[in-house]
Amino acid sequence: MRRKPDELLPLELEILETALVLERRGVTHFHGYSLAKLLQERGDRRLLTAHGTLYRALHRLESAGLIEASWEDHHVAESENRPRRRMYRLRGAAEPAVRRARAMKRAQSKPGALLPDLESL
Repeated sequence: MRRKPDELLPLELEILETALVLERRGVTHFHGYSLAKLLQERGDRRLLTAHGTLYRALHRLESAGLIEASWEDHHVAESENRPRRRMYRLRGAAEPAVRRARAMKRAQSKPGALLPDLESL
């Protein structure tokens, strides 16, 4: 079964929700490892089961225009004596996408929620 273009997978929704928490804390850019640690602290550890699961989801979110990716400045990495990291930040469409996904999730969890009220017929 194919998913709708604007539908978020559970991991994608969790990534966006976690990034929104970071943004509200003043962290506008994040990298995959820090995000993975927060995801594991916040929720279901089963979301990150296979190697690369997080990075494939980040790539899908980037392709959908919900996050933006760029390479960290090489001076930062050199000063910390480590390789450069891929940094991510939310785009303007991310928060509305999260609201839509949450609304769809609530509607699906209520039996008959997608059916019109009998009184409206």
